[in-house]
Amino acid sequence: MSLLTSFQTTPSILEAEDEVLFAPIRFIWNATRGHRLSPWRSEYLRWRVETYSGMSAETLTAGKILGFMWASKWELLDFLAWTGRVDKEARKRA
Repeated sequence: MSLLTSFQTTPSILEAEDEVLFAPIRFIWNATRGHRLSPWRSEYLRWRVETYSGMSAETLTAGKILGFMWASKWELLDFLAWTGRVDKEARKRA
């Protein structure tokens, strides 16, 4: 077996069964497109926080978003794990 053949049959770390680690990173990366260095300015992320928490998106600051994220960290991690499962299922069907 050549090196190239063994490399091709080795599963990628991104295709691992346990993608729980990468789901939050993938979601945050996609949700903050255009605002990666200042994610609290992302319109999508502000809308998500507004929808979930009821705080007005226009009044959200970095401190308010980070405070919300810290206070809701376990619910957010559950949400991100769910998005990972949904994404994994969608990739299977595609």
